[in-house]
Amino acid sequence: MARRYADLLADLRTAYDGGASQRDQLSKYPWKVEERAAFLARLREAGSQRLLEIGAGTGQDSVFFTEHGLSVVAIDLSPAMVARCVEKGLDARVLDFTGLTSEFPAASFDAVWSMNCLQHVPTADLPPIVAQIRAMLRPGGLFYFGSWGGDGTEGLLEDDSHTPPRFFAWRTLAQLESALADSFTVVDTHTVFPGTRNPFHALTARAK
Repeated sequence: MARRYADLLADLRTAYDGGASQRDQLSKYPWKVEERAAFLARLREAGSQRLLEIGAGTGQDSVFFTEHGLSVVAIDLSPAMVARCVEKGLDARVLDFTGLTSEFPAASFDAVWSMNCLQHVPTADLPPIVAQIRAMLRPGGLFYFGSWGGDGTEGLLEDDSHTPPRFFAWRTLAQLESALADSFTVVDTHTVFPGTRNPFHALTARAK
């Protein structure tokens, strides 16, 4: 039986609450720093001012964008993660992806940053969440969608370092592009670690 996002929320919240302290001590891998810097350059070129980070974790990326002049709102489903964001002085809120349109007015942001979080959404539930992300953006606003990929399978991660084990959807690049097609125009795609079992797919898209 296919898993649904609503049924996964409680376990995901517990898993990330338990990992907040450890995650806050981690340094960014150089390739993630490069992804973030490249998106910042696009935002500057576009004149973007207000950014929403979804799945913000402990707020390291939100701090980066704030320090570079953007007005940032950070959301995460984990109260422990959001507490770490607040400690850093961020405007941070406990919220999962399905609550975007009830929390924020339409076209509230110039950009959305999403790194390694939408991979926890089953593929069947991804299109309506993408539609909510589109609703957050002004026309032409930019969306960075970074996710570990794979062969299209999904399920709980074996030997996960988090308890309980997390759900992952290991989508192909084609699946990710298809999920964006109705709401966004993709302006850039590239893959980090191509040819591996779980490459990282990075897509930048513009709101239609």
